[in-house]
Amino acid sequence: MDKYIDLHVHSTVSDGTYTPCELVKYAVQKKLAAIAITDHDCISGIKIARECAKDKNLEIISGIEFSTRYKNREIHILGLCIDEDNKGLNNELENIITDRNIKNLRIIDKLRCYGIDITIEDVTSTYNSHIYTRAHIAKAICDKGYASSIREAFDKYIGDNCPCYVPTEKVTPQRVIELILSCGGVPILAHPTLYHMDLRELDSLICELTKVGLLGIEGIYSLYTKSEERYIKDFADKYNLLISGGSDFHGDNKPHIDLGVGKGNLKIPYSLLEKIRAKCN
Repeated sequence: MDKYIDLHVHSTVSDGTYTPCELVKYAVQKKLAAIAITDHDCISGIKIARECAKDKNLEIISGIEFSTRYKNREIHILGLCIDEDNKGLNNELENIITDRNIKNLRIIDKLRCYGIDITIEDVTSTYNSHIYTRAHIAKAICDKGYASSIREAFDKYIGDNCPCYVPTEKVTPQRVIELILSCGGVPILAHPTLYHMDLRELDSLICELTKVGLLGIEGIYSLYTKSEERYIKDFADKYNLLISGGSDFHGDNKPHIDLGVGKGNLKIPYSLLEKIRAKCN
């Protein structure tokens, strides 16, 4: 019997709506063999999920999703099979969370100047999260009646290049790749089609990042077309990169994306995880 996995999953520790234990229960219900908890810039959900899964037939893969800045674009790097007890990683995450909190306050200031009357308390009361992201701000915008959906809040106010957008500062993809490698993990370029690069630009990005240790690319993803999946796999072949795959499940924050199956037809074979594990330090 074929086994399937999901290596890109978010919990309430960042901007998902399922707790780590609820993710475990749902993954078991979906008959997945493994999931990677890849919360944004934080790792505190991994051990919780692993404890909840200890008597279940489900592997919990330690992971994280970093937001980085590259040539005026936000680029996301996944770290899989990381050592979540690594001191250097945890010290860096404390700095990243501090910077993210400052960024959130700047976004809220911009929103208020734009006529969107929300406060940081409106944002932090949404969920009991370890870290707060633009998704939490979007939820507060919706709750105050300024948008009808999280997608609309991004598209009108806080998405890339929108009036109240504030870029991620300081952290580069190169630095993040080095950090992931230093704690035994495998750095993966997440969902490259979302960066709105043409193929030449994307090729340049991948080439640059492989020189500093990028080991994989997210080749199976909920939003890819068949042609996008093909050219990403071509890039993987060109640069000898591992293929990873994930739904990018956020629960109710992305209601059209389901765990393990994405928009309904996603299938991520267990064999991908075996190849990724072979690269772990």
